[in-house]
Amino acid sequence: MLAVDVGEITTRAVLFDVVEGRYRFLAIGEAPTTARPPVSHISEGVRRAIDELEEITGRRLIGENNRLIVPERSDAAGVDMFVATLSAGPPLQTFVVGLLEEVSLQSAIRLVGTTYGQVVGTLSLNDHKKPEERLDAILHARPDLIVIAGGIEGGAASSVLKLVESVRLACSILPADSRPEVLFVGNQALAEQARNRIGHAGRFYHAPNVRPGIDVEQMAPAQTMLQEVFRSIRSQQLPGVSDLVDWSGKRLLPTASAFGRMVRFLSKVYDPAKGVLGVDVGASATTIASAFGGELHLGVYPELGLGSGVTGILERSQIEALMRWLAIEVSEDYVRDYLYNKALGPASLPATPEDLAIEHAMARQAIRAALTQAEVGFPRGAGRAGLGLLPWFEPILAAGSVLIRAPSVAHSLLILLDAIQPVGITTLVLDQNSLTPALGAASGVNPILAVQILESAAFLSLATVVSPVSQARPGTPILHVRVTYESGEETRFDVKQGALEALPLPRGQSARLRLQPLHRADVGMGGPGRGGSVRVVGGALGVVIDARGRPLRLPTDQVRRRELYKKWLWTLGG
Repeated sequence: MLAVDVGEITTRAVLFDVVEGRYRFLAIGEAPTTARPPVSHISEGVRRAIDELEEITGRRLIGENNRLIVPERSDAAGVDMFVATLSAGPPLQTFVVGLLEEVSLQSAIRLVGTTYGQVVGTLSLNDHKKPEERLDAILHARPDLIVIAGGIEGGAASSVLKLVESVRLACSILPADSRPEVLFVGNQALAEQARNRIGHAGRFYHAPNVRPGIDVEQMAPAQTMLQEVFRSIRSQQLPGVSDLVDWSGKRLLPTASAFGRMVRFLSKVYDPAKGVLGVDVGASATTIASAFGGELHLGVYPELGLGSGVTGILERSQIEALMRWLAIEVSEDYVRDYLYNKALGPASLPATPEDLAIEHAMARQAIRAALTQAEVGFPRGAGRAGLGLLPWFEPILAAGSVLIRAPSVAHSLLILLDAIQPVGITTLVLDQNSLTPALGAASGVNPILAVQILESAAFLSLATVVSPVSQARPGTPILHVRVTYESGEETRFDVKQGALEALPLPRGQSARLRLQPLHRADVGMGGPGRGGSVRVVGGALGVVIDARGRPLRLPTDQVRRRELYKKWLWTLGG
């Protein structure tokens, strides 16, 4: 199987094949994405990535006609399957129409938030706009997509159709080559009437109601249709996308959707009492995917990407919030200049220690801001340790070039610990080869491949992390730890509130931890003060005990804060 992912900055081509009876990740080819000028055609970047892959593997994948060789030939040329994912391109400018502002409109906005979309305007009965004002609002927004929701099943009809009529009129006024796609996700009894009213004014799609009941919200069917709309719009916006759609048999997926698929799959495999969390810090967006027992909650935040939209981080938080994560001294003016230059040149790499510190601070702030927005989707009673804290997650999967290309895995782990602030006992896994989108896309046509690659060494376990939650004063012992190694040797020690400890345990080796919380600390073993025994497996950085507090509170003094960062990084081996 060949998988291609076209990102905002980098295009990747990944090859999987059967080795000794099992699927294995063989190699990856990379090239700059060519969606932007001067090339402005993504096929060139795809071809360069595949060329590099051919050079690495010695296998021929593209034929004389510049098309993919399918199926694989007897001389090992070509592939049997092809999948593709895409995150390149500007956010889909989306106008959202709903019946009630606090019900269907909010559900439609959440639907848009599951892909690379940006809400540029809303319309509902609550806003009391005049018909001409509704028309002006849509025309002024010039959207790529209009999402219409409203009416529970068997509910409102005439009010919904009035909103549809406003959409029809606006679309008919726009030039034919600028008319938006229209996605109807309201009362299904009205779908055909809505289609007939839109007519030729815009390409019409419909999916099951996102709000079939006043207290019921269903996203999955509409998300599937939204993926088709995404393909259609991107095919018009980005030359070369139609080739990928053709090669993949119309199965091109948004990268975030493919990422979410894998998180949902993992939630079916791991402890059902805990959720699975996925964090992807990309140039086009930061994606948060959480799944509990197979139910996926996906949030895509283009305004928090580390590429051209990086200034959105400043728009949604104070500069001080970003600067608190800086590990070295950098002036506020330098930080602002770097962010604006990054927005102009998203493919630029950090050239100085100051630049690298800003990049890592940006990653922390983007993840924190995205998690804050995403937590509304976390189900109530999902093992939440306390107000303002994450649910219990196992494992946590992280992806993104800023993490993969960090100077050391210690830097990567510290970014994640600071930004995510997990609670209880969890494993932090790094997608060091950027395979998750490929596996998510592949799972739809070959689930065995996805399972066997996940079980291989293609992903890097950073560490098993124990994060006790305690309100004790700094310096107070809050956890007694007894470690029993495979050899039978034992180690005992106490962990104090505010400390970050690293326990050496070679990657792949196991040990048994006996945890006894003190002063009513909570490690996720049944409540405050309750301990127990758990088997852990060492990651690249062994086992880490993060007792710095939840939520993490940093010193206000800049010098003290920077000294702590250096100490924490040194503790992890960075």
